[in-house]
Amino acid sequence: MADIRHIRRLRPRHVVGWTSRFVETPTLIGAFCIAAAAGLFILLAEEVMEGETLALDTRLLLSLRNPADPSDPLGPGWIEEMMRDFTALGGTVVLTLLVLFVAGFLWIDGKRRSLFLVLAATMSGRILSPLLKYGFDRPRPDLVPHGSIVYSTSFPSGHSMAAAITFLTLGALLARVQKGRTMKVYILSVAALLTFCVGISRVYLGVHWPSDVIAGWSVGIAWALGWWLLARWLENRGVVEPEESAAPSAETAK
Repeated sequence: MADIRHIRRLRPRHVVGWTSRFVETPTLIGAFCIAAAAGLFILLAEEVMEGETLALDTRLLLSLRNPADPSDPLGPGWIEEMMRDFTALGGTVVLTLLVLFVAGFLWIDGKRRSLFLVLAATMSGRILSPLLKYGFDRPRPDLVPHGSIVYSTSFPSGHSMAAAITFLTLGALLARVQKGRTMKVYILSVAALLTFCVGISRVYLGVHWPSDVIAGWSVGIAWALGWWLLARWLENRGVVEPEESAAPSAETAK
């Protein structure tokens, strides 16, 4: 009974403190975020299949259109052209070239094992999108003319998922091998911004429902965090290069 009463008196901070003795705090946070992103995707998938998101999806999609003419996106023509440019950032050719450029950088920088980790993470992630699309088979929005050519079904957004998987995974793995917190934050911020721009452009161009984009983001975030955790696990076992840290200042060195 005494043991049971002791357990009941445990607070969340006590549980976190006890757990952190065995698992590092960043790993715990990463695992929690993966669970949250996966849970969001599952929730969205259930709501989409039941048609519960259609009303809100329709309202948000039409909010980006001229009320007098739904075929006319809001804003001047240059904004629509800019959105097409953003969409292109989530295309297969652009993302493949980016992965190859980063791979070349890691090769030249001598991070050969991190290079193969990057290739494995991004290439395997590209298989997810067609599998999920085939499973859900959601029709594309038909409320407005499409501002971009489409070839597949709607849920989840392939461009949004591919952008999140590629940009965020590359950002997470590339930040590991950079010295200095500022550079790490910069790389991750650019990756997140590019992912956001690609997703927003898909709704603006009328080729995806907002829920498609959010679902694509959630899968991409979970994927990137999963590979980041794997990189930490492999680092602890000496399989990949250790994470870089800022060089000590002169004061610290003394």
